[in-house]
Amino acid sequence: MSILVTGGTGYIGSHTCVELINAGYDIIIIDNFYNSNIRVLDRIEKITNIRPKFYEVDILDKDSLDKVFKENDIQAVIHFAGYKAVGESVEKPLAYYHNNVTGSLTLYEVMKEYNCNTLVFSSSATVYGSPKSCPIYEDFPVSTTNPYGSTKLVNEIILEDLCKCDENMSILSLRYFNPIGAHESGLIGEVPNGIPNNLVPYIARVANKQSEYVRVFGNDYPTRDGTGIRDYIHVVDLAKGHIAALKYVLEHKGYDKINLGTGNGYTVLEVIKAYEEACGFELAYEIQGRRSGDIAECYASTKKAKELLDWEAKYDIKKMCQDSWNFTKMNPDGI
Repeated sequence: MSILVTGGTGYIGSHTCVELINAGYDIIIIDNFYNSNIRVLDRIEKITNIRPKFYEVDILDKDSLDKVFKENDIQAVIHFAGYKAVGESVEKPLAYYHNNVTGSLTLYEVMKEYNCNTLVFSSSATVYGSPKSCPIYEDFPVSTTNPYGSTKLVNEIILEDLCKCDENMSILSLRYFNPIGAHESGLIGEVPNGIPNNLVPYIARVANKQSEYVRVFGNDYPTRDGTGIRDYIHVVDLAKGHIAALKYVLEHKGYDKINLGTGNGYTVLEVIKAYEEACGFELAYEIQGRRSGDIAECYASTKKAKELLDWEAKYDIKKMCQDSWNFTKMNPDGI
């Protein structure tokens, strides 16, 4: 029996595939390379000495999904496939709803047809909208501020309803905070399309001399240095969280949602300083005005992940930045 990983050559998907193989799972990857590269398969093989079975498939293509399920005995699915840029989702909401919601519905329909009832879903802390306090617990009210976040929340609603109508379903939605870093080998890491909006990929561009300075949006927040605080988690810690989640859903029925973060917050300036220590030189930055919708701080409660999954993040911001810089140095032009 195999584990199907949708979007398995993407940033989080590829790191999770490595951890799945290392944990002894037989995996099948599907991806359409919208936001990834076929060479990632070579990198996964180089790290693990195993080349996973792969199909080039778009999750909107039901016939192709049917072929994958027909040709393989799939025990569970880890679902990463989806568009993921907040800014782009505001510009192209219909594309995001079509891909992230309609595509997911197509996947869930095929899963049901083949009696595959076990799923780990890649959700996001964006479903909390603008929380009123921190740390953020899973029972906080949910709301969204952009179409990307809305597609995640719609999926969560669909999946919870699936479990309500079918007692055989077992589903976990994992609400990620801010994944950064790379595999310590430097072979896989984050390669954004175009100019990134997220902090650490942008810092990496500055360190790699591709951009002149880091834009710091606001230094007048009620935080220890005036810049925004976020919960950054090493992508390898996050990948290992998926292994723990998979073990859980294979043994428990029903629906649940769990935060994956460190429970610690770092300011923008603290992250820049940690990256400077990693690369060994100063990085230019410029203070700009606050962005609309940004909040002062956002970090997870990790209590539920520890209790249900026996999982917690291990790596600190220093390690996250070291591995990010190592990947950037080894792959200055991307994978």
